[in-house]
Amino acid sequence: MITIVALSRRLFARVAFVFIAGSLPATAHAQLRPLEPSDWGIVSGPPSVSARIGGARLFDQRASLAGTTGDLWELGTFSVAWQTGRVAIEAGGTVQRLFRETSRFDEPYTDVEADTDGNRHDSGDYHISTSVRITPKVWPLTAALRFGTRLPTTDNTTGLERDAVDFFTTVGAATRWSVVAIGGELGLGIHTTREPRFEQEDVLLYSVHAEIPRLTVVPSATIVGQRHGTGHAEIRGSENLGEARLGLRIGRRRWLKMEVVRGFESFSPAAGVIVTVGTTLNLAQPGG
Repeated sequence: MITIVALSRRLFARVAFVFIAGSLPATAHAQLRPLEPSDWGIVSGPPSVSARIGGARLFDQRASLAGTTGDLWELGTFSVAWQTGRVAIEAGGTVQRLFRETSRFDEPYTDVEADTDGNRHDSGDYHISTSVRITPKVWPLTAALRFGTRLPTTDNTTGLERDAVDFFTTVGAATRWSVVAIGGELGLGIHTTREPRFEQEDVLLYSVHAEIPRLTVVPSATIVGQRHGTGHAEIRGSENLGEARLGLRIGRRRWLKMEVVRGFESFSPAAGVIVTVGTTLNLAQPGG
């Protein structure tokens, strides 16, 4: 028990260190938002349906294709998931992004329109994914294969996203040690680029998440991001991403969660806040 608590404290200390380190100049670069990690409570839990919606306020976010830095609102970020047996299907996206330019670091990419008043807005990206549990239910460790796609719903001329189809696949595992639940993923993202000479970029996807679920107010720590291949220079719109998040969640069947964000890559936000509300219906119990 003492060992587990010590491990938990070390993990939170490391994430806190990343928050501090994120304030130092970074040498890598990145796209707009990383792929969200799996919800291991859904993947490893009983048959259920869950839904969540929220928003984010992100500061000093770089929009690579527009060549600008600014503050970003993400409004109506949602997901719906259904889990039955070994399979969980999840769909989600962001209804609208509002971007207020504060500075410029590069010329806009070809076909990105100049914005004279410094304001840009566009639909966010939408995605659908399937997670398949590959370990027996009775095992203390849950391993899962996840695969899915991001859909092209954005506008090329706005410069906030690439308006391209992406494919992703990850392998992850989660377990619980006494008071601490921890999960992680590693995988591949195949991104369609806007570069005619290099139409595809393969990136490494990663995430680590830990929380103490038995508390009334559940603390959590998350690291999520992506890294481009080392065989060539970064391609605009598909650069490195990295965020550290510290969160608190109140409620179980119906819940409210708030996370503070610290980016540790150049194209991730310097800081931000994510607020989400959600509900889960347990299909294995009468009345949920």
